[in-house]
Amino acid sequence: MSSPAFPSPKSKASAHGTPVLWEALGDREHLQGIDEYVEAGGYEQLKRALTMDGSAIVDEIKASNIRGRGGAGFPTGLKMSFIPKDNPKPKYVVCNADESEPCTFKDRELIERLPHMLVEGCLIAARAIGSNHAFIYIRGEYYEPALVLMAAVEQARAKGLVGDDINGSGWGCEVIVHRGAGAYICGEETALLSSLNGYRGQPTVKPPFPAVSGLYESPTLVNNVETLATLPRILGMGGATYAARGVERTGAGTRMMSLSGHVNRPGNYEMEIGVPLRVLVEELGGGVSGGKQLKAIIPGGSSTPVLTADKLDTNLDYDSMVAVGTMFGSGSVIIIDEDTCMAQLALRVAEFYRHESCGKCTPCREGTKWTVDMLTRLVGGDATPEDLDTIYTVGERIIGNCLCPLGDSMAMAVNSYIDAFREDFTRYFEPGFQPPASSSLTDIAQRTVAAAGVSKPGVTWAHEGLSRGSFTPLRMAADGVEGDAHG
Repeated sequence: MSSPAFPSPKSKASAHGTPVLWEALGDREHLQGIDEYVEAGGYEQLKRALTMDGSAIVDEIKASNIRGRGGAGFPTGLKMSFIPKDNPKPKYVVCNADESEPCTFKDRELIERLPHMLVEGCLIAARAIGSNHAFIYIRGEYYEPALVLMAAVEQARAKGLVGDDINGSGWGCEVIVHRGAGAYICGEETALLSSLNGYRGQPTVKPPFPAVSGLYESPTLVNNVETLATLPRILGMGGATYAARGVERTGAGTRMMSLSGHVNRPGNYEMEIGVPLRVLVEELGGGVSGGKQLKAIIPGGSSTPVLTADKLDTNLDYDSMVAVGTMFGSGSVIIIDEDTCMAQLALRVAEFYRHESCGKCTPCREGTKWTVDMLTRLVGGDATPEDLDTIYTVGERIIGNCLCPLGDSMAMAVNSYIDAFREDFTRYFEPGFQPPASSSLTDIAQRTVAAAGVSKPGVTWAHEGLSRGSFTPLRMAADGVEGDAHG
């Protein structure tokens, strides 16, 4: 059975120190083919997991002290242990590949380069909790990565590593790649599960938590791509060895950091947790582009409070980020230079969250719109100082009163800009002030794409057998790859 020949990604996998995830690549650009992945030691940890009791696997993950890499940072092993053993309903593993946080692109690159590591991680997690079904929910815009994943699943199936009686163990697990419709809200686990259940992607009240009643009202483990892809590496090196990397007490191991914005070398960098932010920005990222001064850093995706330039020596770990008033978040670090108007950036961020609000709860639905309307008046020169106070107050009323963190994310970000850079807002009230036309925001995406060496965002692969009719399951014919839209 032939394998699809996908061209390799355009950039080099980069790391600070000794990587855990990128180490599997060696000198290769990617490991999309199963033969190459197996040659590099792939699926050996799955075979080992087949000989272990589920509780022993969970104990190993607990010992690693890995925390979820999707943004919430909840201890992964502890989350696994919440899945009830005595529940008669089927148990499910759901991989959250709906990477929608602005300027976060680490999961996409992991999927493109190491798809089999994710598949193996999903199978190990399923084995650990006693599940026979794993779903990978991938955002609709990730068209090419979805094809890579579907091909990887079928390659594994052909080798007896997915499906019934895996490797002759008597245990089986189906892996299903499910494409979402493209909604930021489906990055929130209950909204994701609602979408996967066939309903509108909107969050639900917790409890019940997914571990008790998730997919199909059954016990469900939901974890991020990077988290699950790390599981084979943890079993291979041992939980205690992994825990010795990074910051052992508050979140061990390495983490993929997506660096973007006004920086010379944007990209994904794998780093040990606890390395100073300055190393990422200056050593790996090459410093602020255009010789400009650093003004601010958004350390964990657009939903996290901003840091001022004097916080550049803060360590990239969970506790250190909280200590300076922000969050580690999704691992997306956005660099902002001295020419950027934070009031205009606030409007841009608020508009994103207004557009992505599902509208289910009033504080988010109305609060994001009010914030956008008021910021629009402000940067248009039609607001008063009292309007700025109202923007801040609306944000305070939103935080803690929404069904999910979407409304809170907008409010925390905008209010942090006002706290740290209030003069960028108040100058719009000065007589004769001429607002900057661009604030250097418009060219960020263009320069980031150019630095990656591609002509447009993303990487497009051309392969005759893979088309937009190729949805899960992807049937691989003996003479090549053939999409089967009907399953």
